[in-house]
Amino acid sequence: MAAPASADKPSIDSIIRNRHSTRSFRPDPVPRTLLQECLLLAQRGAASNSNIQNWRLTLATGPARERIVKALVHASQTSIPLAHPLPAQFRHHRDNLVQQLYGAQGYDVMGEEKRDARQEARMKNYSFFGAPVVGVISMDEELKEVDALAVGLFIQNFILLLSARSLGSCLQVSVTSYPEVLRREFNLPDGRKILCGIAIGWPGEERINSVVSEREAIERQVEFLEE
Repeated sequence: MAAPASADKPSIDSIIRNRHSTRSFRPDPVPRTLLQECLLLAQRGAASNSNIQNWRLTLATGPARERIVKALVHASQTSIPLAHPLPAQFRHHRDNLVQQLYGAQGYDVMGEEKRDARQEARMKNYSFFGAPVVGVISMDEELKEVDALAVGLFIQNFILLLSARSLGSCLQVSVTSYPEVLRREFNLPDGRKILCGIAIGWPGEERINSVVSEREAIERQVEFLEE
């Protein structure tokens, strides 16, 4: 039987239940020792094919972070992003999320008259929502789907550990719309497959951080076979 959570430590149930994507951060720095503590624990708890531990996480703070954000913002203003289309049967999930993020419970910028404000809100993706720690998640491009699963296990551990320490995070597909910028500015070696971006920091108090995305009924995602 697992030991009960102490008075000053949340249970794993409450950490999972309360974790959500943070889209507004305070500029306060995050101690390197705190990040390293979470990374070591995330690594310890993540399984991988033949124990190859193929997750690669490149993080940037300070001047490096400013350089990366400047390059991404410039690219987003001057070039067409790489598209990330969803199959038709999944698009309603994105539509629902857009309504939550940009509607009254989020940025509150829906409607034609708020088009400029909505574009400004979208542009926050490319500054990692002001997070003081920004990153890119990658893996060796020769590896397969099962190895991408291992990266996901490591990253899930990591963001839950951050959440347990009151740090917010947001996994970002948006920044991967400019893969060459990420490769150049994060100094990624040849042979890396970019999977996702990540923003990390202390959550701000803006309303957008109260948005909690919906979840489907588990019966739509999991099947139990008995015969």
